Formats: sequence, structure tokens, C-alpha cells
Amino acid sequence: MTHPLKAAALRYAAKGWPVFLLGHNKRPVANCDACRDADASHDREACRCLTCHGLYAATRESRRIDIMFRLVPRPMLAIRTGLASRLVVVDVDPDHGGEDTLTGLVSDDLCPPTLLVRTGSGGRHLYYRHPGGKAPCSQGRLGPGIDIRGDGGYVVAPPSIHPRTHTAYEWIRAWPVAEMPSALVKACQPRPAPAPTPHSSAELGHGEGITSPQRLLESLLATIARAPEGKRRTTLYGAARGVARMVAVGAINRSDAWAVLTEAGRNAQQTERETRTAIQGGFHAEGVTL
Repeated sequence: MTHPLKAAALRYAAKGWPVFLLGHNKRPVANCDACRDADASHDREACRCLTCHGLYAATRESRRIDIMFRLVPRPMLAIRTGLASRLVVVDVDPDHGGEDTLTGLVSDDLCPPTLLVRTGSGGRHLYYRHPGGKAPCSQGRLGPGIDIRGDGGYVVAPPSIHPRTHTAYEWIRAWPVAEMPSALVKACQPRPAPAPTPHSSAELGHGEGITSPQRLLESLLATIARAPEGKRRTTLYGAARGVARMVAVGAINRSDAWAVLTEAGRNAQQTERETRTAIQGGFHAEGVTL
């Protein structure tokens, strides 16, 4: 008998949705030794490893899906979002106020009825058709408890079992995938980042004071959010070097720097290891200890 997750994976692939496997703890499967030790020039999108690099291993090929299930014990199934699948998913987390936020979004016609999943933790995934162009992932931009999974993102798919609640993800509204309304598309776009002050680069280069630390930090974090797939790890590294220079002149403390860069890495769909390596590498390059 075909494994229920594998049967689902093949159905999703037939719809044109690339799928990949997570470990039973909802985290991407660990990279092989070669991919783990590769430098920043390693092309995750082109890598042919079947389980490395998380969403970059997503496929619609039945043969590859079959091999994935042989390689990963007790997996969870995930769908890659964004242009790869032509999907954008609104992720509702009730533990952080998502249901209340969703009520307002529905009443404002930002989230019309569409294909719907009840997650294993009691939340919801609302599936919409990708609008074309850019539809970046975001966290909390639409309100508390609401994340957007678009370009560079993924969602856990039914019938995966949630590792904490042991409850299955389940399709509860088998409607067609709706178009994203223009208001929702607009609301998902990143807000323009304030430009750094004209003197910021020179001041950082000479270790002097920074005129507007908050604006400079926002600008550095915005470069990570805007980075295209395949460039996010190196962009995070570059931003970490900039933040390290801010630490060096006392514009931000080390713990706050680590926290904001780690959050930016997560929002850019980097693994914990990739995020940590990029931040540590950036600080080391600037001679700043963490």
C-alpha cells in the first residue's frame, strides 16, 4: 500500500506544486556533508541532492519523490510556495492572535474564501493563486499571528502529523484556489525602507558615531528581505558585517544584533545553521566577537 503522505505528494506534484520532505520535527532534513560544508558559491537551486537545502529540493518528479520517501524516516510533507508552485499561502497562527486578525482581513475583503487547510496546531492555511511578479514571504505584516508564505517559502501539507499535537493537517474547504485580491497583493509588499543617512557609510568605515542607527539598521535588514532566492545567504552575511560595524561603534549591543539578524534569517527562509553561520562569518570578518 502506498504511504498516505507519498500518495498526497504525488497528487500535489500532479497539480504542479513542487513538494519536499521535512523531518518529523517540522525542520528541513539535514544537509549531506558535502552540502553542509559548501561555501557561499554553492547553488542550492541547482543542487541535485534529494533532501538537502529544504525547499530547494522540492520537485514534481515522481521518481525523485519516491526516492525521497525511501531516504527520510517519519517525514512531514511540505509544498514550496511562490512562483515555483504559483501559490501564496496566508498562515494563521491562533496562538498569536491570528484568528482575530483574520476576522478583520475577511471583513475587509483581503482574504476571500479559497482552498483551506486546518493545521495540526489548530491554525489555518489559506491558499491563493500567485499574482505574478514578486510575492515575498513576511511575518506579521498583515497583523498579529498572520504570516505570508510566498516566494522563497513553504508550508506543511496534509496529511502530515504535527509533532507536538499529533494531529493531522487536513483539507477542510476543497474549493478552487482563489485569485489574490489586489488589496491583499499590495498589503503583502515590503514597506520601503528608510534610506541611511548620507554619512553612514563613511562613519562606519572610520569607526565614528552613526547619525541614525535605527534607520541604518532598518536599511540593512531591508536588503535581506529584498534579496532574491539564491542570494539570501550571502546578503545576510553582508548585512551581518554592516551590523557588526554598528556593534563596534556602540550603536547596537551584541544581543540585540544577534536577535534581529536571526529573525531576518528566519524570515528569509534560511535554516538555523545557515543563519548562524552567516552572522558569525560577518562578525568575524569585521573583527567583532559575539
